Amino acid sequence: MKIRLRSVAATVLTAAATVGLVACGGDSTETTDNGLKPVRMIMEWPVADAFWTPFVVAKDKGYYSDAGIDLTITPPPTVADTMKFLGTDEADVAFTTTLDVLFAKDQDAPVVAIGSYGDSNNWGLISREPFDLAQVKGKTIGIYNDAWSKAQLTMMLDSVGLTLPDVQLVTAADNTVPLLLENKVDIITGVTNAESAEIRVNGGFEPFFMPAAEHGAPNAPIFVVAGNTSWLDGNQDTAKDFMAATKKGLEDSLADPAAAMETFQKAYPDSDMAFITDSWNATTKILEAQPQPFVQSDEQWKGLLDAAVAQDLVKSVDEPSAYWTDDYLPD
Repeated sequence: MKIRLRSVAATVLTAAATVGLVACGGDSTETTDNGLKPVRMIMEWPVADAFWTPFVVAKDKGYYSDAGIDLTITPPPTVADTMKFLGTDEADVAFTTTLDVLFAKDQDAPVVAIGSYGDSNNWGLISREPFDLAQVKGKTIGIYNDAWSKAQLTMMLDSVGLTLPDVQLVTAADNTVPLLLENKVDIITGVTNAESAEIRVNGGFEPFFMPAAEHGAPNAPIFVVAGNTSWLDGNQDTAKDFMAATKKGLEDSLADPAAAMETFQKAYPDSDMAFITDSWNATTKILEAQPQPFVQSDEQWKGLLDAAVAQDLVKSVDEPSAYWTDDYLPD
């Protein structure tokens, strides 16, 4: 899975400056023909993936409509568009990455994380066989052409006294897995519930995974649910109802993964269900390890923010509390 360094276009700032703030305290009175309040959700990827499962299940089971919400789940045109939609009021909520929230806030976009999708960093190095990080000098590593992948790899190498020039990087346009399966590299970068899942399905073996979080990188979760702050201010009750319904979908998806996959296939029949199922099974381990669904903390964010500054991804950051809120989580 490519965690891109996505720049939020200048249009975000222009549009954000012109979006009127809805008065706080009461929800918007806008409703659809069926009397439900419309909520527009933009996703992180142009094609439906396993990470969408809790939202798909909650929608299919009527949890959103029961809460008075007409939820529209929309894939972005490209991976760079998620925060553009959210930051310019073209979406109300988003499934996105912590890094995207950081970069959007760096450009003063009106966004904030309202729920953490897991509480750990499952990015790392993947190979056919176990290896010692201190012995990777001279090895070939398949990597995506984004700053965060290189930053995390830099931190991992630094933990054993190595630097990027000590390894040979092979850049993948959109997928590192073929590089490993075709023996073009020794190691690839990726996450347990995407690249590792694809290797299991298409390669037929269990890959070795070395977590970045155990070798110098911050243990910050990758994904979050985020909201447009203007919309949140004007739709506080709806936002809480949205998160409560999503939590129900998450709980059902974890309790019965097989049924969740049937629901996913019904919603997206053209999906590669072998990969989606393996990916969701790996994702459940991440979500089940989170003590309380969607709960965030300053500690989670601080490691990411400190690393972003140290690796020159941004010049400065705000206090961790500026990037997240748990105000919309169910009691």
